[in-house]
Amino acid sequence: MDAAGLKHRLVAKAVEEGFAAARVCRPDAIPEAAGRLAVFVGKGRHGQMGWMAERMGWRGDPGALWPEARSVVMLAEVYTPEGDPLAVLETPERAAVSCYAQGRDYHDLVKKRLKRVGRWLIEAAEKGSVPAEIKVFVDTAPVMEKPLAQAAGLGWQGKHTNLVSREMGSWFFLGAIFTTLELPVDGAEVDHCGSCRACLDICPTGAFPAPYQLDARRCISYLTIEHKGPVDEALRGLLGNRIYGCDDCLAVCPWNKFAVAAREKGYAARVGAPPLAELAVLDDAAFRARFSGSPVKRIGRDRFVRNVLYAIGNSGEGALIPLVESLFFDPDPAVADAAQWALRRLKSAC
Repeated sequence: MDAAGLKHRLVAKAVEEGFAAARVCRPDAIPEAAGRLAVFVGKGRHGQMGWMAERMGWRGDPGALWPEARSVVMLAEVYTPEGDPLAVLETPERAAVSCYAQGRDYHDLVKKRLKRVGRWLIEAAEKGSVPAEIKVFVDTAPVMEKPLAQAAGLGWQGKHTNLVSREMGSWFFLGAIFTTLELPVDGAEVDHCGSCRACLDICPTGAFPAPYQLDARRCISYLTIEHKGPVDEALRGLLGNRIYGCDDCLAVCPWNKFAVAAREKGYAARVGAPPLAELAVLDDAAFRARFSGSPVKRIGRDRFVRNVLYAIGNSGEGALIPLVESLFFDPDPAVADAAQWALRRLKSAC
């Protein structure tokens, strides 16, 4: 079998299916990842994400996850927003939801596309009398997608630790196809951040102790999505109206001038920036119905309303006080605590 020819056709198939780019590396292409992860976890910067510590062996060594794998195909799926993602921050009475969560859940969309490309790869290899196996991963397995993507040449991890591309900017998801096939590899991408500090300087909570380092415990995406229970009071006021994720460090990256439009219509914004008052009254059933098929649904009603109440407290909208008071005795302790904090904030602002 002509491995180079197969790879060329594979990349073409990936683009045909809707991916923006596809590159290949070996499972052992990120030997430094295990040590970096150990330092991150050792300093407690993973916060409540215990799964990072529990699966450090697999996460730090892709070869350990599936020893039979010989190649890793990393693919990029663009979701570039149509407007300015930071504009909503100027309307504090409305909710700011991260761009990636505005449309349909990317886990479902990317995984289906990965499986189609993977099946094609198996069939193409078998036509050349070479047996092949694959495993596909989208964000939920112990795979360090960003270091692998840099090793494969899709982009580099910027000073905010997210992946940046000279061809796609910052707005893209990553998917991985592990395969038993030996495919030609691509060269790793190098850093092109230069002296720029835009992503570090804009962070509202100071979540970057140093360039290329993240402390998740101060990251708004972590606090609004992963963190359970009450958020540290010293950080609540810094959340602004961000109720699910944060786009600040991505949005200010100068490389976004090369961002390309999303091909997948499912990523088009449908959540929008609804009034906070509209979201605070959602019970569990209404929350699930409203965010069906959205990534927002994964945090559940209680954590979501907790976030909404922090945003209300930061809004300065005294007219929302009766709504806040109605949640004083919510069955969830974090929601009740957030309501009491929001009331104190609103009264001090009036």
